Amino acid sequence: MCRPRILLPRFRSRRGVLTTHRLLLPPLRFLRRLLLPPLRLLHRVVAMADKPDPGPPQEERRPWEPPFDPSKPSTPISYPITTLDALESRSYFDSFHFPFNKASVPLPSSATGVLPARRRLLVCHDFKSGYRDDIWVQGGANPDAYAIWHWYLMDVFVYFSHYLVTLPPPCWTNAAHTHGVKVLGTFLTEWDEGTAICNTLLSSKTSAQMYAERLTELATAVGFDGWLVNMEVNLDLQQIDNLKEFIRHLSLTMHSSVPGSLVIWYDAVTVDGKLDWQDQLNEKNKPFFDLCDGIFVNYSWNEKYPEVSATVAGNRRFDVYMGIDVFGRNTYGGGQWNTNIALDLLKNDDVSAAIFAPGWVYETDQQPDFQTAQNRWWGLVEQSWGRLQSYPKLLPFYSNFDQGHGYHYSIEGLQVADDPWNNISCQGFQPLIYNFTNPSQTNVQAFINFKDASYSGGGNITAKGSLKDNTSFSTMLFFGELPLENLPVHILYSVKLVGNSILGLCLDLSSEINGRKSVLIINDVQTFSTVNHLTNKYDEIIYSQVKKTKMEVLADAAWIVYESSVKMSGYILTGIHVVGSNMRRPGMTESATSDGTKLENETVSTDGFSPYCASLGHITIRTSEQNLAFPPADSWITEGQHISWTSHSQETKAVSLKIAWKLKSGNTTSFMNYNIFVEKIAKDATSDRIYEVPSYLGIAKVETFYVSDLDVPSGITYLRFIIQVCGLDGACQELQESPAFVLAVEGQ
Repeated sequence: MCRPRILLPRFRSRRGVLTTHRLLLPPLRFLRRLLLPPLRLLHRVVAMADKPDPGPPQEERRPWEPPFDPSKPSTPISYPITTLDALESRSYFDSFHFPFNKASVPLPSSATGVLPARRRLLVCHDFKSGYRDDIWVQGGANPDAYAIWHWYLMDVFVYFSHYLVTLPPPCWTNAAHTHGVKVLGTFLTEWDEGTAICNTLLSSKTSAQMYAERLTELATAVGFDGWLVNMEVNLDLQQIDNLKEFIRHLSLTMHSSVPGSLVIWYDAVTVDGKLDWQDQLNEKNKPFFDLCDGIFVNYSWNEKYPEVSATVAGNRRFDVYMGIDVFGRNTYGGGQWNTNIALDLLKNDDVSAAIFAPGWVYETDQQPDFQTAQNRWWGLVEQSWGRLQSYPKLLPFYSNFDQGHGYHYSIEGLQVADDPWNNISCQGFQPLIYNFTNPSQTNVQAFINFKDASYSGGGNITAKGSLKDNTSFSTMLFFGELPLENLPVHILYSVKLVGNSILGLCLDLSSEINGRKSVLIINDVQTFSTVNHLTNKYDEIIYSQVKKTKMEVLADAAWIVYESSVKMSGYILTGIHVVGSNMRRPGMTESATSDGTKLENETVSTDGFSPYCASLGHITIRTSEQNLAFPPADSWITEGQHISWTSHSQETKAVSLKIAWKLKSGNTTSFMNYNIFVEKIAKDATSDRIYEVPSYLGIAKVETFYVSDLDVPSGITYLRFIIQVCGLDGACQELQESPAFVLAVEGQ
């Protein structure tokens, strides 16, 4: 989507935004065609200046480039297909890395059909040419890696790079699918190499169909939902019929193989074979639009083009995605912090939008920090476009608020790793975090906390500030569309409290017959009696009880897990809030705290405010029928493959291997992921085994995990790799009951 463009003069319109002067369009269009070939080289330089670090420098070797051999075992990576020969030969399926790259999270049933009949938002990734920190399938070591967590604002996510076949890394597909967002890969031809590729691809109708089928095979096998087709080359007129056949056949085979899938055409090549961006839907690109599911219109449109395009599209106006380049390159409104200007216009014209390169926030180091800037930028999108996704919709529902990166990692309250990490596959359902506060009563703000120990994953929601006596704060976490059936719904949540702070949940419920209702869930009667100022705010109060956890002996004692039950037949759960207040516990002084720690300025100030700090670690909602019973260890077949030993010294050696597992019978659809641990086992003089504390190795989203260069000290005779099964409700099997693979140490 980088292309040479002549920058047209801009003038103020009546709307007060920059638009192209119509009088200059005819001569400049002619000039653009005249200068297009020599400008191609110049554009590469301009693009580099406009967009910091758009890709690797020539001397940087990407991990999949020679001497990389995809057939040999190594740390699993995601990578593109760069040649037509590799696409035709299906060699990707013979790669050692292929099984690791399968997305494990399917789209929810509510998102598997056609897109809703309304204006939509497509987001095109384009982050530094793709395949950066997200290349490491099992996770990387960058706690500040780029990620997106505002999934509730989009319908379609495109993973883009400047390679022939861009396969989305499974982490993006897993995170997007969790939130009901479709994911597309990219098929791209550009420059002279792209022309040569098209000469082969479009040499015959049979050839066009064959390559379309190869792309469909890839999307189906890897688990994503379609393709963005971006042809940025000049074609011979006689190739156009075969290009149409390629698009038609790709759409046909995708729809047949993946119901609800999409093929989107990019506005570049015209029906007469010219590389001539139209910036609108018109007679020169509509023949391609008619053969697929939509068009991504180039981003140099003026304020009249969306309405014109909608008219041309007829009853398919929502399949027209008007491009917006966030870097602001010749984009209506200027992109960047003014991206919402273009969105507002498209909203008024009731057509869809395609946001290109939202990674601008990260790449240009917007201040004061990425988290703050990212939330602010997407907040502008939300203000303009509105919220598009709702959850929970289905049970079980589980969120630990993990964004897929952090500085430590916890499982059910136990911190198992204190190393920096990133893995977008670990994203749970992402909260909205709408803080509803009255400045005269509270300045408490909720935020994702990566610093302090989490209950699960790498983060938690922490609310911190000060509260006036006999007041509370409320923060919206989720907008839902969850019908509550006749069975009781069980709600579990973990909290960490500091001082006199208390924390509960509020459920928004709606019924066509009974209207709206708000239900407060709080920990116990004794606590609630000290905050009875809340009684008038809620229609019903439900008291939760402390739940004993499997790992409570090992878990951080500061985390408390509560459980409650709600039965609201005929209602729909429409919202989940976190609610907090301060209390005085019986027998405690004003400055006392629950755990012996102190808050800064913990005593009540003269203005009646007291400090507040509490954290929410996770939320689980399920029915009693969904209380998962894990298969016993002997229900699994485990094996080690590609086992390789190396000696580091006389004292240590290292082992690399692929661990694979599968159930002897049944399926694994009720499992969310697998935590991988290792026990290093030695023998003493009496031959009795000595077990070391299991060490956490990582997380697997598929039934295989690669262990790379694991240190094995002298004297260790066996390695026991434990595969801890985790359910969709966030519950994890006890380690001693989990399946395992035992490996004898070489030479012992």
